[in-house]
Amino acid sequence: MGFALKFHLREAVVEHTLKHMWLDGKKIGYQFGIQLDYYRGHWLSVIDEFEVTVDGEQVSEECMTLCLNGKEFALCQLPSCYTEFWRILDVATVKVMKPGGLSEGAHEIALKLIFRSPYMPIGPDHQYMPVDSGGSRTMEIQ
Repeated sequence: MGFALKFHLREAVVEHTLKHMWLDGKKIGYQFGIQLDYYRGHWLSVIDEFEVTVDGEQVSEECMTLCLNGKEFALCQLPSCYTEFWRILDVATVKVMKPGGLSEGAHEIALKLIFRSPYMPIGPDHQYMPVDSGGSRTMEIQ
């Protein structure tokens, strides 16, 4: 992709949301909140790229899920989530399975979130305007 429309209305990675996930007293991973950095909501099916990097290391897609509307989705399911709407004020949760979780202290979370705007056609080949709704933030793990 050569370009993407970028609005900066809010931070995509939500402050104070990085925390460990626990099961039977053991850290099994971590989670954090994200929101759209855009002026309107969209269907999950329009997400074309979704990547997370923690402290410079890309997280494997197979280790992540996106939680929204009381449901949990593997990233490979997003293209078929055409009935799941992400409202502009809703905070989604990204869960990352990582035995032992993250070390204590601050971590840089970077989100790459590119979606196509279905009401903004560009070009003759049924293409739509790509929108960059990503961002990054350094947070302490809770």
